[in-house]
Amino acid sequence: MKLLCEMGSKNIREAIASHPRIGEILDRFEIGCTKCTVGTCLLQDVMSVHFLGTDTEARIEQEINAYLEEQEPVASGEKKQALA
Repeated sequence: MKLLCEMGSKNIREAIASHPRIGEILDRFEIGCTKCTVGTCLLQDVMSVHFLGTDTEARIEQEINAYLEEQEPVASGEKKQALA
């Protein structure tokens, strides 16, 4: 999973605390990270832990990146690098 703004390297609890919308996206795909009491998984690792398949992972990645672009417009260089 390649996410903008280095969001993938944040633990899930930190990512959801700073961007609750990410939790909503994960909930919609029935990923229970918002209810997890540990919360130490990295956001980029969440997909592999839940074995969602490449199509679903791609949709989640796309939705999270679209949300991040709305919140914090990123330089085109960062976007190209994250999506490469």
